[in-house]
Amino acid sequence: MPVLTQPPSTGDVLKYEVNPNYTREVITLLQGPPYPVGSVLGKITASGKYTLSPATGTDGSQIASAVLLYAVDATLADAVGIIVERGPAIVSRAGLAYDGTVDDGTKIAAKLAQLAAVGIIARDGV
Repeated sequence: MPVLTQPPSTGDVLKYEVNPNYTREVITLLQGPPYPVGSVLGKITASGKYTLSPATGTDGSQIASAVLLYAVDATLADAVGIIVERGPAIVSRAGLAYDGTVDDGTKIAAKLAQLAAVGIIARDGV
C-alpha cells in the first residue's frame, strides 16, 4: 500500500493563539532560502525585513521574534509571509525550523527564550 507523505502545515506548528487579528502580521521575507512552515525568524533592524534567525549577528535578526505560518519561496526575490509575531501563542517545538547556525540544544534554548519574551511559547507534544 502506498504511503502518503505531506509537508508540514500551519496546524502542525501553531497550536494556540489568543486572536489572529492581534498575534499575526504580514511581513516581507528577505530573498534567500525557501522558508519552511515554522521558520524561526528575526527582524533585520535596518530594512525591517525578516530572515531566519541566526545564532549570532549584529543586524537585529539574531533575536528570534516570530514564527512563519506558511511556507514561502524567496529564492528569486523578497517575498510576503504571514507570521505569529506576538502572543499569547503556543507553537509545537517539534514543528519549528531554525537557521543552520542554530545547531545544538543551547542555541535552540536561546531561540525559544527569545520567542517566549514576545509571548510565543514552544511546547513539546502539543
